[in-house]
Order: sequence, then C-alpha cells, then structure tokens
Amino acid sequence: MTKTRREFTPEFKREAVALLESSGRPQTQIAAELGIQPSMLRSWRAIQHGGQPRSRAGQATSSPAAASSLPSPADQAAEIARLKRELDRTRMERDILKKAIGIFSEPSK
Repeated sequence: MTKTRREFTPEFKREAVALLESSGRPQTQIAAELGIQPSMLRSWRAIQHGGQPRSRAGQATSSPAAASSLPSPADQAAEIARLKRELDRTRMERDILKKAIGIFSEPSK
C-alpha cells in the first residue's frame, strides 16, 4: 500500500510559520496540531526567511520561492488579507473590552 504525498498551499505554509513565530509554543506542538512533521515546518520557515532547506544529503535544495528575495504580489495580497483579518479581530476584542469597562465602572445601586 503506497502513501499519497500531501500538497500544501503557499498560504497554509505562511500561516503555519506565522503561527509558529507568534505563538511562542514549541515547534513540535505546532506541527502536531497542524498534522505535519516538525521538519516540514522548519523547512517552510527557512524558505520564508530567505534560506534554503537542506536535503537529507546535506545539500541545499533549489526552490523558485527562495531565489527571489522580494515577495510576489500574490504573497503580498495574502499577507494584507491576513493582516486585515487580524485587525478586524483586534478591533472586535477592543470593542468588547470597552463595553465591559463601561458595565463594571457603573456605580452600584
């Protein structure tokens, strides 16, 4: 029985690396939650930071994404969309906290 190789979208890879870098949690924990191997997450992070992942033989693998130091317009659009979602969530949390402050700062009757 052969296993099929899973393919991950560039957006999934970027989001996984962003989660790893922003959460402060161990790489193995993030990888387990995403259902991937820690080595895959390490490789994706290396590519995003301009490095090249190492193959098992120790040689750098060639990647078109690593060859360009400037993000593509699609990458920029994906990052903008992610930041907009994050901003919307942060605004919602701020509004909830403002309402809570108003409720708790009212004088007791």
